[in-house]
Parts: sequence; structure tokens; C-alpha cells
Amino acid sequence: MRVVLASSNKGKLRELAALLAPLGYDVVAQNTLGIETPPETGDSFIANALLKARYAAAASSLPSLADDSGIEVDALDGRPGIYSARYAGEGASDDENLRKMLREMAGVPEGKRMARYQCVIAFVRTADDPHPILAAGVWEGTLITEPRGLGGFGYDPIFIPSGFDRTAAELDPAEKNSLSHRGKALRSLLTQLQNACPGS
Repeated sequence: MRVVLASSNKGKLRELAALLAPLGYDVVAQNTLGIETPPETGDSFIANALLKARYAAAASSLPSLADDSGIEVDALDGRPGIYSARYAGEGASDDENLRKMLREMAGVPEGKRMARYQCVIAFVRTADDPHPILAAGVWEGTLITEPRGLGGFGYDPIFIPSGFDRTAAELDPAEKNSLSHRGKALRSLLTQLQNACPGS
């Protein structure tokens, strides 16, 4: 089944396509169909995921998948949260967001650097699908003071998952997918999709 990913983020496309391919889903990024991302005006991960999924479904006439994810940092009162992708401003690069995080966390002691990635994935069959499928995942960890690793994207180079001594950017892709907030959310989504279509 062809499904539009309501994102142009290459890192997300790579991760989601790898996770969905074994189940027969062909994931295409919305920008390859000329679809832009609408303004993320929602006040939660769920609201933004649904907004993006419905918009892409309307523009493509195909089922659509959208995730809204971000990192919540205890020492920053849960920021940046839904603003993680634009933490350093609209259009900010991953590196700019990462550098801002490091500046804001400078001086925060080791025992108070807890953080978690949150992800909500929304799947809609049509733009006005009255029963969207929603799935969520959480990945707990702590933040370090210097980036390490070349994999992943976003805040991965400074995020050490609970129980590990490597950053998310130092994990190989399969290992990261088995642990991450997005991997957890997607597995929940796939279970729900299979339950909704028992013969698939």
C-alpha cells in the first residue's frame, strides 16, 4: 500500500520506511508529491500529528501517516516539547537546535539532566477519516554536554537512553528502531492496523 509520510524530514522518512517496508507499505515523502507542511498550530503532539496527516491525505488522495515528536527536558520545564524542530527559530537546522539546547543546559548538574523523547503517530485513510489511528511512544534518557555519534538526527547526539552508555546517535539504525519513541509508536500503530484489517 502506498502511504504518504506527512513530513519532508529525511531522517524520519528513513526510519519509518525501514520499519514499514517489511509489512508491505511503500512510504513516500510528501515533498516528492509537491505537498508542503502546513503550519503546526496544534497545542499537543496529537493535534499536530492529526493536522499534518489530514492535510497530506487531502492533497494526495492517499492514506497518510504523520508523526509529531519532540524532546521534553525536565530542567527546562518540559521544553522544547512540540517546538523541538523549531527550538532555535522557524527553519532552524538540527545543529542550530542542538547548539541552543547545549547553551540552555550549560551548568545543569548531571543528576538533573533527565529528558524523554515523545512521539505520536497518526494514520488516516482519508482527509476526513472519522476514526484516525493514533499511537504513542516514549523514550527516557539523559542529556550529555558534548555531542557524540554520527547516526540519527535531531537531539540524538546528546541523548543517552536509560540503561545505555552510548548516545542515540551512536546506536545502529536497527538498534535505535527497536528502542526509540518512534519505533514504539509505530509498533503500536501496526498492531492497531492489523487489528483493524484482520486479513492483512
